[in-house]
Amino acid sequence: MRRRGSETDQGLAGSIAGLLGDDLPVRLRAYDGSSAGPQSAPATLVVLAPSAVHRVLSAPNELGLVRAYVAGDIEVEGDIYALLALRERLRPTLGGPRALLEVARLVRAAGGVRRPPPRPPEEAHVRGRRHSRSRDAEAISHHYDVPGDFYRLLLGPTMTYSCGVWESPDAGLDSAQEAKYELICRKLGLRAGMRLLDVGCGWGGMAIHAARHHGVRAVGVTLSQQQAITARRRVAAAGLSEQVEIRMADYRDVTAGPYDAISSIGMFEHVGTAQLGGYFSRMRQLLVPGGRLLNHGISRAAGQRPMPVGGFIQRYVFPDGELQEIGQVISAVQSAGLEVRHTENLREHYALTLRAWVRNLEDNYDEAVRLAGPGRAKVWRLYLAGSALGFERGEIEIHQTLAVRPDHGSSGMPLRPDWDVATRS
Repeated sequence: MRRRGSETDQGLAGSIAGLLGDDLPVRLRAYDGSSAGPQSAPATLVVLAPSAVHRVLSAPNELGLVRAYVAGDIEVEGDIYALLALRERLRPTLGGPRALLEVARLVRAAGGVRRPPPRPPEEAHVRGRRHSRSRDAEAISHHYDVPGDFYRLLLGPTMTYSCGVWESPDAGLDSAQEAKYELICRKLGLRAGMRLLDVGCGWGGMAIHAARHHGVRAVGVTLSQQQAITARRRVAAAGLSEQVEIRMADYRDVTAGPYDAISSIGMFEHVGTAQLGGYFSRMRQLLVPGGRLLNHGISRAAGQRPMPVGGFIQRYVFPDGELQEIGQVISAVQSAGLEVRHTENLREHYALTLRAWVRNLEDNYDEAVRLAGPGRAKVWRLYLAGSALGFERGEIEIHQTLAVRPDHGSSGMPLRPDWDVATRS
């Protein structure tokens, strides 16, 4: 079977093409020498071993394909974004007589029905009660306790693992990250001598920026040992050890308050829906009256289904991660006794940030594999590229939500926002 501009040979690739339907956006090539799809396609999916078929058929959705890719049974050549268009075809493919016929051909081509291979070691196995302190620590360790040089390669010199704020698409990743920190500092109204708590401080970027440019005394907390070690080194290298302290602690165990301001950047996605009320109540307890909280976090768009339990993201990227609609977040903040004063959706900014991270990863892929292993590098490539598309399509969003702990009714806020400056002079 041949179509103009495409080529389909009988064999495994032809059976896969038959299952996925007409007008394939990618090219297929298989270990039996067969091929299918347009020769000029921007991406090629290469099936390297029969075990790839067994993995996909044992979990006939994106999870089976992910396992085959991470395990090295499938490779991706070319444009990862083009390949991810296949995701939309995986959901409806296994229904109807044509699909059953193609599945039977796939099984026969792969040597018959067999037990699926073991799951890749990159798949998370967290234990204990969901969102208990010990399980949360395991989940954070799975995602963040990767060699610091891997994150430096991926994120660039700022070591900032959150959405930047872009003046324009060509502003540059480092500038976008510095602009994000400065925007948060201005929203929080930081001044010299104030005490700032940065919850989920990562590698210390926010605390360092706020201390250096606004003269605050900052405490950053993280559950990741690798992050804490690296953050302390960066604080010392910046000459800010007298102003910035990095602690390894759960947000529930933070003491030595109250604080004049709290930043939470890319943290509350790990908290869990059932714990949101307790999380924001704890933030309120840690604030002085009139103190401000800036929550910078990912949310799901209205009408989108919750993150599937046991899907790719929860198994390989963020174990136990949960996303809420922004309305739920605002309600939780207000119910905790804080007053929401401003919120904005930065999803286009996150798409630009993610695409910059993908470029960094692909430009330095051999080194990424050396640092984190081939499976982990593949997980990150899929995760970052897929997330970029999700933000571009409006399936997921990211909001900065500014709240205050009122002081006998007084918010201390300006009548109109005075922080809308993307960069420092």
